[in-house]
Amino acid sequence: MSRRILITGASVAGNTSAWWLGRYGFDVTVVERSPEFRDGGQNIDIRGVGREVLHRMGLEQMAIDHGTGEEGTVWIDEQGGEVAKFVTSELGSDGPTAEMEILRGDLARLLYEPARERATFRFGDSIDRIEDGADAVSVTFTSGETEHYDAVVIAEGVGSSTRELVFPQENVPRWMDLTTAYFTIPRQADDDRMWRWYHATDGRSISLRPDTHGTTRAMLTLQQPPNGEQEWSVERQKAYLHERFLDAGWEAHRVLAAMEETKDFYFDVLRQVRMKRWSKGRVVLTGDAAWCATPLAGIGATLAVTGGYVLASELMCSSDIGQSFSAYEEAMRPMIEKGQGVPKIAPRLMNPHTRLGINLLHSVLDIASMPAIRGLATKLFANEPKTPDLSRYDELMVRNQQMDLNNQGVEIL
Repeated sequence: MSRRILITGASVAGNTSAWWLGRYGFDVTVVERSPEFRDGGQNIDIRGVGREVLHRMGLEQMAIDHGTGEEGTVWIDEQGGEVAKFVTSELGSDGPTAEMEILRGDLARLLYEPARERATFRFGDSIDRIEDGADAVSVTFTSGETEHYDAVVIAEGVGSSTRELVFPQENVPRWMDLTTAYFTIPRQADDDRMWRWYHATDGRSISLRPDTHGTTRAMLTLQQPPNGEQEWSVERQKAYLHERFLDAGWEAHRVLAAMEETKDFYFDVLRQVRMKRWSKGRVVLTGDAAWCATPLAGIGATLAVTGGYVLASELMCSSDIGQSFSAYEEAMRPMIEKGQGVPKIAPRLMNPHTRLGINLLHSVLDIASMPAIRGLATKLFANEPKTPDLSRYDELMVRNQQMDLNNQGVEIL
């Protein structure tokens, strides 16, 4: 095969794919709908195999250094008193707060900066039409240009429009009955380094989490069946949250006031993406566009960097695109299916609707946080599913390291 690849989507999965494909010598273009690189976003964590991928990229320590500084998780009552507490330094890599806790935008930028040395990024454009052929994929952009590629990688988000062009009506979403809003608010003097999680009746919760940018990351959640709220205008979404959270207590008034001024408001009704296949001809899906497991799974970023690496490596392993896509899917499916196994009742259990339910949840969390049993309890937060065998790609790593040394004029004995 020739080596001309188009990636659509310049976030974690797309930038990881671009980094590795460029590293392997492919001619890579990344198209992104946004007019410029998108910073911002909420806290995510990388665990297990995802950290190994970053290690292979030489980015593991940088990701730790750019972490949020979050020191653990504490559930609190209406007065701000502690109900249950999990401190990361006491739990190692387990627990709701991982050692590698980083903002989505910070991780995406750590991947983007070196990726753009090996790939061409086109911001402010997107795919308008895509036609798959026997020898190439013809892509027409909204800018009016038409280009031909050997393969197209769709690495967009859960609502990917390009996925719908290629796989119309093949995604049957699994709605998780949880509505979520993320945004950045001004930091106050009493905001500490803990993830503070507060529950109110009617399935409502408020979270405040630290960052290293001098601000605080807020999250509002509502446990309820979906009703198309993700399609509303931002103004309507904000008005709706005001109405639902006005009497929630704790920091609700502060968060709602800051929501009106925030520059990075994000609202979604959580649903999983479940596809019977991730490729068709010369087009392949990766990241949330392929398998969004939702934040409830706790491994979305891990899946994104792992999937991007496995896809790029399989394209390098074989000149047959179909064979590469099949091998990629075979390697990733077990991890995805386990990650998507969050029971539908989980959001309801973690977001009680009654005061009695909240008290019961707090009691369970208090017991789980006790030193004698918290080691077992925190395994629930770090239940990483079966992962791909990355040793399959060790030979590629060695080969590329030798090529780097040769390019530097170092003789390999």
